[in-house]
Amino acid sequence: MTTANANLQSQDTILYLDGVSVSFDGFKALNNLSFYVEPGELRAIIGPNGAGKTTMMDVVTGKTRPDSGQVLFGGGADLTRMDEARIANLGIGRKFQKPTVFENQTVFGNLELALAGDREVFASLFFRLGERRDRIEEILETIALTAERDAIAGSLSHGQKQWLEIGMLLMQDPVLLLVDEPAAGMTDAETAATAVLLKRIAGQHSVVVVEHDMEFVRSLESRVTVLNEGSVLAEGSLESLQNNQQVIDVYLGR
Repeated sequence: MTTANANLQSQDTILYLDGVSVSFDGFKALNNLSFYVEPGELRAIIGPNGAGKTTMMDVVTGKTRPDSGQVLFGGGADLTRMDEARIANLGIGRKFQKPTVFENQTVFGNLELALAGDREVFASLFFRLGERRDRIEEILETIALTAERDAIAGSLSHGQKQWLEIGMLLMQDPVLLLVDEPAAGMTDAETAATAVLLKRIAGQHSVVVVEHDMEFVRSLESRVTVLNEGSVLAEGSLESLQNNQQVIDVYLGR
């Protein structure tokens, strides 16, 4: 570990990727990737196709094992030594691009099912019905679906299904939430509402968002990490990155 990386690790971080490399049939999807996320931070990850964004999330969640490097979480647990179930139980939730909800269940029912699968207290036999309902009502308000609580999930718009799935993850009270291209396929109004939602839940949770829609990224008002060829090319505000010639050349100028 380099001195610079050791200094990074010593900071107050919730997620720290240290020199992570992954190869697929000779192609280096991640190349000595190092970056960190702070507790309660909202972070956007951008970059061209093939930059390593999805592979990065696969490594964090245990779907892919790196060839080298560490992924340290919370107090220093190395996620590369754990399977997907154990990582999820630590409090890492992932939302894929396509929403996955129980189409034939109500919105309330979807959240109730997510609560039943919670990793800690919410799955306890001692969790009273009233407290469970209060928790669901709280999440319904957070994801702006209180009026749709009794609607069948399959009848929701694409954006509302995205919010419901985020709510299902929030039911499990994740420490870190990984969100893959949430704005894809949304209307302008849904996109704006999704940015508001993610900013609302950040702080209580760390949120990492992979996205291609630059206007959506701008509305997040967060720190942005640019990946290219499996490494960090640049970091900073979106405004600063839009004036970075390297970023313009490899991504924003396309």
